[in-house]
Amino acid sequence: MTVTADAPSGAWEQHRVELTAYCYRMLGSSADAEDAVQDTMVRAWRSYDKFEGRSSLRSWLYKIATNVCLTMLDSRNRRATPMDFGPAAHTDDPAPTPKPEISWLEPIPDARVLPAAADPAELAVAKESVRLAFVAALQHLPARQRAVLILREVLQWKASEVAELLGTTVASVNSALQRARATLSEQALAQPANNAALDGDLDADHQELLARYADAFERYDVGELVSLLHQDAILNMPPFDIWLQGPEEILKWWIGPGAPCRGSKMKPVTANGMPGFAQWRPKPEGDGYYAWALQVLAIRDGLIAGYTAFLDVDTLFPMWGLPLQLDADGQPVEV
Repeated sequence: MTVTADAPSGAWEQHRVELTAYCYRMLGSSADAEDAVQDTMVRAWRSYDKFEGRSSLRSWLYKIATNVCLTMLDSRNRRATPMDFGPAAHTDDPAPTPKPEISWLEPIPDARVLPAAADPAELAVAKESVRLAFVAALQHLPARQRAVLILREVLQWKASEVAELLGTTVASVNSALQRARATLSEQALAQPANNAALDGDLDADHQELLARYADAFERYDVGELVSLLHQDAILNMPPFDIWLQGPEEILKWWIGPGAPCRGSKMKPVTANGMPGFAQWRPKPEGDGYYAWALQVLAIRDGLIAGYTAFLDVDTLFPMWGLPLQLDADGQPVEV
């Protein structure tokens, strides 16, 4: 790699978190976002001698990141959620099978996309902009509309700045933004209303709700779990392409196909600005626990409105620094 001696050492590292958040919104994949940012940094190092300083270093990095993401999106399917594949299913339907061939929306650790130092208002906006429902809705936009909406609505860039970045006109940017807003509005009407984010920070009541949930799940007190759900709550589990809605259906799932979760170990995590838990199921042979799911919870009005269990633990657990196995005492096991 050829690097100019004038390249500012670490100057762009300060932008890594916000660039990762931007690429994650564009791509809907934590792994793809990391790859895109790494590619952006490499391209920046290689071409810094061509940076003329007519824009800020930050704007220049965003231009590189946007081009990287647009190229990646040209050759990849959009990231999907189970709700994209039809209406809610029923637990009595034929048993679903995993669909690993589908490009699923992935969660991402808060530390990789949220600023470490931000005032509460800025942090709340940042969390809202990476929540699962919003990122899922973005995936329904054409790639350039997606970039325009993120840059204009989330990052608050001027239309002229976005036009310069994309090499287009202000009129084209405004038109793309209008179309993107219309599509997101349609998606909001089509998607379950309970696919919401946490309605505020984790105050004492939210903490109590999460503690009750974790305790009930480990004891597998299904009655208590159901009492914590909204009447329109959803449960979905990528890579299965089905989703369930309402306490009655979720109850049937928990006491039916979900019964092997009895006795699980739970550890609090945060993802996409939302609370959640890492879950390890008991091994059938009874000598420890194995990673089963990364659960992300949406909370509304003091109850759980959405429950997404991401089952690709081999990919996700290492991102949170979580072990894939626990011993009988719940301690990490080196694999």
